Parts: sequence; C-alpha cells; structure tokens
Amino acid sequence: MEPKKLPIRLVGLDLDGTVFDSRKRISPRTAQAIERACAMGVQVLPATGRPENGVPAQFLAIPGVQYALTSNGARVVDLREKRTVVSQLMTVQQGLEAIRAMARYDASVDVFWQGKAYADPENLRRAVENADPSMRPYIKNSRTVVPDMAAWLAEQSEGPEKISMFFARVSQREEAQRQAEAMGLEVTSSLPTNLELNAGGVNKGRGLLALAKALGFAREQVMACGDSGNDAAMLKAVGLGVAMGNATPDILAAADAVTDTNDRDGVAKALERFVLNG
Repeated sequence: MEPKKLPIRLVGLDLDGTVFDSRKRISPRTAQAIERACAMGVQVLPATGRPENGVPAQFLAIPGVQYALTSNGARVVDLREKRTVVSQLMTVQQGLEAIRAMARYDASVDVFWQGKAYADPENLRRAVENADPSMRPYIKNSRTVVPDMAAWLAEQSEGPEKISMFFARVSQREEAQRQAEAMGLEVTSSLPTNLELNAGGVNKGRGLLALAKALGFAREQVMACGDSGNDAAMLKAVGLGVAMGNATPDILAAADAVTDTNDRDGVAKALERFVLNG
C-alpha cells in the first residue's frame, strides 16, 4: 500500500513575475485564492529577495497572511508577533569584504539589514540608473540613505541579510559572480542586471524549510512557486516546486509542475489545483 499523501500546509510565493502581474498588481483571483488557503489553515507567505519593508502592502493586507520570507531566506518574520523566526546572516566582516570586493565594478551595492535596505547616495543613484525601469520606483522608495556604506556597516553589531547589486554591464556581472562565489557567498540573480549575495548556503529553499521545521511541517507539506534564478533552490528544496508559465528555462527544469503565467493567474491556478482542490 502506498503511503498517504500529506496535504500542503506551507506555501512560499515569489513576488515579481509570480504573484505580481506585469503591472505589479495582485489579481483579485490570486488574492482570493491566497485568502481561501489561509482560511483552511495553510500558511501562505511571500518568499522574496526584498527586505521586510519592501514587501508590498497589497500582499500583507490579504487576510490570514502571517509570515514573510525576506532577503532570499536570510530572515523569516512572524508579522503578527513582530519577531524573527529564522535568521541566517553574513557576519559584519563578510559584509565589509563583499562591499570592498564589489566596489571595483560599475554597479550599485546596497545592504539589506534588519528588514530595511541601505545605500549611500552614489550607490542609490547607480541602482536607480542600472535597474529595470519597472523596479526604479520600488528602489527609490525602499532605500534608507547613509553617508558611507562601508563605514555605516562597520559600526553595526549584526551583519547583513543580503547585498544587492545592479550592473551597468552584464559582462561585469558575470565576473563579479565568480568573485563572490570564490569568497564563499551564495550568489543568485532574479533580473538580467542584478546579483544578490547572501551568506554561504543561504537561499529561499533553506529559509522556507527552516520555517517548516519551526512550524512542525514535513518537507512534503511545503509548496513553492517561482519564476527566476533566485527561486531555483526553493523549488528544488520543497516537496512541490511549481514554475510559472513565464519562468526562465532553468526554473522550468527545476520544477515538479508548471502553472500558467503571472498575467494569467498562474499562482491562483496552482493554489486551486494543489491546495484548495487537492
């Protein structure tokens, strides 16, 4: 006799290109599906590379949403109790070494720390200039400006969650990725012009499974949806990895199932298939 299939109890959802359509909105059908899943006792949460203060209110306003996985799994927070459930940070020294090593490239270097993103004026200018136009308003509104990035970080008692970079030239991005990996950092990318640096081994998959363990759920009870590079580890780690119809080829290859695109309610359809009607 085959063992009974465990129901999905935890769902991690990437934001850009997944929950959000190409106009950066959550469709009514998707919001309703998330709310219905939460009402069934399923924990549905954003699983994003953004810091906590960058998680849009339109997701957090959905009734029943309690947790948020941020900075690619470096921090998972309980939004109701205002506490950190999972913390997987760089040391201050690792952060400083990364900032200094990445300064040689024509790229912005931002530090995600305790739920916020920090940048000095020059790095903020570069981030806005190099980022995809659709991301520029978010970057402008989410960065806290400090006079000098390295000097500011050196004064902190806790290391960064993540370092975010936007490049003017893709060829430099590839070189920087090799250098960061040689430093022992976890390196991912979610956009053609960016790199995201975390402590070694830290990714969305590890963060989501750490939350599952804290909540008493088995790996087989965890589902995730994503569309791009920083979602690969998450889709491979969980019991059910679902790629969006608009996902990049590597994500499609990593997934257990494929849903519709982000502009055609792909997340809603995945929840309806595997959670609500599963």
